[in-house]
Order: sequence, then C-alpha cells, then structure tokens
Amino acid sequence: MQSSVLVQKLCLGKYMSLDFIHFYFTPLLFLMNLRARLRIDSSHERVLLLDGGLATELEAQGAHLQGDPLWSARLLHTNPQAIKTAHHSFLLSGADVIISATYQATIQGFVEHLGVSSDTARELLASGLGLAEAAATAFSSGKRAAHPVVVAASVGSYGAFLHDGSEFSGAYADKMSIEELKACHRPQLECLAAAGAEVLALETIPSVKEAGALVELLREFPNCDAWISFSCKDGTRLSDGSPLQDGVRVASRSTQVLAVGVNCCPPEWVETLLDSVAALRSPDRRWVVYPNSGEEWDAQHGWQTGKTATNITALSDVWIKQGAALIGGCCRVGPDQIGELRRHLNRRHSTEEEADLET
Repeated sequence: MQSSVLVQKLCLGKYMSLDFIHFYFTPLLFLMNLRARLRIDSSHERVLLLDGGLATELEAQGAHLQGDPLWSARLLHTNPQAIKTAHHSFLLSGADVIISATYQATIQGFVEHLGVSSDTARELLASGLGLAEAAATAFSSGKRAAHPVVVAASVGSYGAFLHDGSEFSGAYADKMSIEELKACHRPQLECLAAAGAEVLALETIPSVKEAGALVELLREFPNCDAWISFSCKDGTRLSDGSPLQDGVRVASRSTQVLAVGVNCCPPEWVETLLDSVAALRSPDRRWVVYPNSGEEWDAQHGWQTGKTATNITALSDVWIKQGAALIGGCCRVGPDQIGELRRHLNRRHSTEEEADLET
C-alpha cells in the first residue's frame, strides 16, 4: 500500500479510506483538550458548560429512538447529519463541551443490530467522535465560539449495551469479574482512542466494581483522559447501593480521571450527593454533574412528561459552591435549557469580575 494511502492505522489495525480519514480526522485547530481547558478556566474560576441530552434533541428533530437497542448510535449509520445538527444546536446554545453519539455504540451491537461487518462497525464507532469534532470545528471556525470547544467521547456502562435498564442497577456487575468487565469495554475504548479521542466521558456507571474496571482499563490508553460519572439510586448512593464516596475513591486512583460526579439523576439529588463527598474534595479532584430533567422514566413507555421538569439553572449556584467544575444536562435537557444555563453562568461570572474590581 503506497504511503500516500497509508495515512493512519485506526481501530485495531484496520485500514480506513483516505476520504474517511480526511473527513473525520483532519487536524482540528479549533478544539482543546479537557485537561488544558480545566486548567485555564479554573484559574479564572469559570465553570465549563456541558451539552444536554443528545437523544432528546435528535427526537425533537423527529428521530424515533424509543426502544432501539442502539439508541442514538443508530443514526451514525442512518442519518449522521442529524447528529451533527444536534451537536450544532448545543454549541449555538453556548456549550463548552459536547459529547459524542457513542454512548450505546459498540462493535458487537452494530454487528448484531445492523448486520454490518466488524470493520464497518469500527468505522461507525469512530465516526461518532468524528462527527462531534467536525461540528465543533465548523462552529468554531465561524468565529461563533468564545473559547475552543472540548469534544468528549461517550462510553456508556455495560448495562447500556445490554439495553435492559441495568445501567440504573448495576446488577450484572455482581456476576462478572473485573477482567470480564474490562474485556467488554476494551474494544470501544480501543477504537475511540485510535480515532484520536483525548477525553472519554465514562457515563452512567452504576457500580464501584465497573468503575474500578474502567480505571484499570484506562492504563492501557495513556493518551486518553477521562471523567467518570455515576448513575445513582438516591441522594447519597450509587445505583448498586454503594456510597458515592466509594465511587469517588476508586475513580481517584487514576491521574487520567480529571473529574468525578453524577449524571442522569434527578437534579434534586445533586446537592446531597455532592455533600456526601465534600470531605473528598481537593484542588485536583473536580466534580462533574449533568442530571436529567427530573421527569420520570418508564421502561415500557419512555419519559413521562406529566411531571414538571426541574429548573437546573436555579440549582446550579449551589453545585458550583460545592465545587462543580463541569455542569450540564442529560436526558430531557435540550438546547433551550443549556442556553438558559449559559446566560446564567455568564451573568454570574460578570458579577464576580465586577466584585473583584471593587475589592
């Protein structure tokens, strides 16, 4: 194979076409890795704003995702432009960090549910990161971004692959060894790392055991940083019943883990969850929180919209005082809510700057 064609080996040593590589992996001048962005923003006491629920915005565009074993990852195959459009919507709303459509994207899942080859499955998985980076680059190159955008590659729990709601129980972890959990996650991390992921969003992790497996697995990918966010069953415990403190301690074993926190829990739980780990707070340990809207989920019928959504913006000041450095939304939190939170954070920062000038 000529050197002009052999541009880059990706995803377990499989070759991709030049067109694919150029489209998704051209050096991106308008992105920043999370470690650098956190260092810059923490020095100015700024909070990084995450995006909201990607599937929520895709459904608002007309996608039918309820009950799909691939969830939003199916659109990597059927409608990648919709994913780019959804990323763009959150960027327009002021998100500093966007998360790729790879939460429920696995090589095995694509092979089983799309009937594609393993090579094609790897390309689809890598394309999730590429689409997010392309959206961020297009947005930033249009000079609409005040700061470089961070792109995080989403990695869901093993329960997300199982598609049985067990990312909110973690029951499967009791039947699996650490090595088995690592083996389940390894192909996804290998592909995303080979595609150039600099930060992994290890999301909706329901158990201390799975967090420990991921912390060990991260050592195999030394060029990747990460955050770990847990799913929880109440205001102090992870979904497996363990105290959040135990999850934070396990996550903190790795210097690659830049932030620890919670996602896809009711917003009302966040304050007590962060209170429960207040003694573990340190300059090197940042909190990440991105709850859902507070509406109720039914496994058969999806989100029940009868309950009024909680105003995340109204609660965010408390979370910031508790040390949250990354704040956003998860399921049922759309660009409008992220835009409201952006305006609030901007006002907050302006007020703090004015107070500093007066002192």
